[in-house]
Amino acid sequence: MNLLVVMSVVPIIPFVLVYLIVTLRNKNKKKAFRLAMDVTTFFLLISVSALFNILFQSKSGFYLILLLLLITTGLIGGAQNRWKGKVDAKRLVRAVWRLAFLTMSIGYIVFTLFGLLQYIIKTM
Repeated sequence: MNLLVVMSVVPIIPFVLVYLIVTLRNKNKKKAFRLAMDVTTFFLLISVSALFNILFQSKSGFYLILLLLLITTGLIGGAQNRWKGKVDAKRLVRAVWRLAFLTMSIGYIVFTLFGLLQYIIKTM
């Protein structure tokens, strides 16, 4: 339980662990990077929603992120349907999950800096 909490608070830890383990086993850095992204997205989801809840005194951070993921899935799925005439579910989920990694990584950095700034201002 404590390991899960630590990895949720500092999501770079699971990224580095997965990347190193897969790279050492398979010697394929591209595959290791992608798998590390996929695993870390789960921890980023927890971290960013918790940071959102703390910073904005809210209880809906997780649900807001989930809603944004569903909207993104609909938009990408609609575009895929218009472009190819069908929806490839595997590619759709992979695209949304990797886009979530990118946006939540940025959100994690922004919310962490914003929280630190907010703390510094309160203590002055």
